[in-house]
Amino acid sequence: MSVIYQFKIKIEEKIKADGLDAAQIRGEIGLRTGRLLSLISPNTPDDPIVVAKFRQAALDLLKMSL
Repeated sequence: MSVIYQFKIKIEEKIKADGLDAAQIRGEIGLRTGRLLSLISPNTPDDPIVVAKFRQAALDLLKMSL
């Protein structure tokens, strides 16, 4: 299972737990990372640049550390 997929799961859990607007947050994460969450699968290859972008987006938008 890729790191990016694990991030996706954690982000989706946080969105649900906090009752946030899923479409807005998922869209903003997609814009910031260049990856749509809906297209990330367990086999999605990890790219160090994309991993760093996910970490920063999660911190900025959700105040969570990945």
